[in-house]
Amino acid sequence: MKGKLILENGKVFEGKIFGELADTVGEISFNTGMTGYQEILTDPANHGMMITMTYPMIGNYGINTDDMESDKVQLRALIIKEDAKLPNNFRCEMTLDGFLRQYNVTGFKGIDTRYLTQIIRDNGAMKAIITAEDLTKKEIQERFEKFSNKNAVAEVSTKEVYEIANEGKRIGVLDLGVKNSTLEYMKERGFNVVVFPYNTKAEEILAANLSALVVSNGPGNPENLTETMEEIKKLAGKIQMFGEVLGHQVIALALGGKVAKLKYGHRGGYPVKNLTTGKVIITAQNTGYVVEELPKDFEMTHQGVNVKTIEGMKNDNLKIVTVQYMPDLYKESNDVFENFLKLV
Repeated sequence: MKGKLILENGKVFEGKIFGELADTVGEISFNTGMTGYQEILTDPANHGMMITMTYPMIGNYGINTDDMESDKVQLRALIIKEDAKLPNNFRCEMTLDGFLRQYNVTGFKGIDTRYLTQIIRDNGAMKAIITAEDLTKKEIQERFEKFSNKNAVAEVSTKEVYEIANEGKRIGVLDLGVKNSTLEYMKERGFNVVVFPYNTKAEEILAANLSALVVSNGPGNPENLTETMEEIKKLAGKIQMFGEVLGHQVIALALGGKVAKLKYGHRGGYPVKNLTTGKVIITAQNTGYVVEELPKDFEMTHQGVNVKTIEGMKNDNLKIVTVQYMPDLYKESNDVFENFLKLV
C-alpha cells in the first residue's frame, strides 16, 4: 500500500507501507547494523522508536522464535529500502512482513534509507509519522504533540519479581527494559537470576540476599527515572552494581553525574577504547543519551573513538562498574562484564 513518511522537519518520503497497514507515529533514528533486525525489532530499549536500517536489504534470513529479545515487537515502525521476499536460512520460521503483521507493527519501504540517514544525522533524531492519508498541517502537528515516550520504562519493565532458578550465586537485575539475551548470558554462567521491576525499593533488593545487582538497559530518557535514582542512591556502597547503557546513565545521574541527549543516538557497531589496555573494540550500542559528566570519585574506563564520549566508568570503593554499550553481545567487548561476574 502506498504511504508517506513525514518527518518533523517537514521532509516527506513517498514509499510503501507493509506489515500492519496502519498509521503510526514515533521518534525516528537509524541503526548501522548489517544483521540483527529481529533483535532490533524486539529489544525493549527500542520501545516507541522508528528505526531506519542503513543496510539496503532486510529480512534475508527471515525470523525465528529463538532470537526474540522480549515477548513482542517493541518498535513503532521499521523503515527499510527493500525487504527480502524469499528468506533463506535453516532457522527461518516466517518472513519479516509476516512477523510485523503478527504483532500489528507497521513497516515502511521503497525509499533511499541512506539519504534518510543523512537527514537524521544532520538534523538529529526527531518525530515522524507513517500514513496513507493526506494529512493537513494541523493534523500532522496534533499527532506529533500527542506522541510521548516518557513512560517507556514503566511499559516494558516486569510488573512483578520473578526468578530464573540456577545453582549458582543470586544476582539481581533491576529491569529497566532488560533483553532476554542478557538474562540468558547470566544463566549460562550459573547464576540464579532474580529480576525486579524498575521501581523496586532498595530495602526489598537488599533483603533478597543478592551477591550483586545489574541495572539493565532500557528505553527513553534516563532523567525521567527519578524514583529509580532515589533507590540507587540508597544501594550505592551496600551492594556491587553493574550498569548497562540506560543503567549506566541512571547510576551516573543518581550519584551526581550529568547526561546529555545525543544528536542522533548510537545504534549499531561503535568503536570504543579501553583506557586501561589501550585496545580499541567494536561494541554493540543502542542509546539516545550519553553520560556527559562523571559523578564525583568515578574514573572513566572506556572512551568513544569517533566522538570522545564516556563509554565506561567505575568506582572501586562503591564497587560499581558501568558501560555505555551492550557487553554481552560481542565476544571482544564482554571482558568488563565477564570480569564483574567473575568478581561476584
